[in-house]
Amino acid sequence: MDEGRYSIGEIAERGGVTRRTVRYYVQRGLIPEPLGRGRGEHYADEHLAAVLRVRALQEQGASLEEIRRLMAGEPPAGEPAALPAAAIATGRARREIGPGQLWVRQAVLPGVELHVLGAGRALTERQLAALARFINELEGEGGTDAR
Repeated sequence: MDEGRYSIGEIAERGGVTRRTVRYYVQRGLIPEPLGRGRGEHYADEHLAAVLRVRALQEQGASLEEIRRLMAGEPPAGEPAALPAAAIATGRARREIGPGQLWVRQAVLPGVELHVLGAGRALTERQLAALARFINELEGEGGTDAR
């Protein structure tokens, strides 16, 4: 088997879910449809990453609808408006955390995590990759030293 090319059974096993769950995730739009058709149908690394991400968000308390919105890049239902950039820049970016509010933890690099209030505010895979590149650039310039 080619690296990064999985059957439904392999994607289910590696993702820690059942075949039925993989099919359900596809049906609900939580993960992309498989590649190919018929006997050539298969899944790739992007599908495995999506299954793992859905599971992680579920474990953190996100509903499947919240996860679907996040994966589709839709705005979250009922989320408070984003803080203005001026408030963030001046250090006045405080928001009270109430009971039942969901924090999403996203790994950016080994040893570096981003914590975001609300599942709908979590970064996409593309945004996480860009953030990782930026952090690597900062480290190369010595920008992460506490001076």
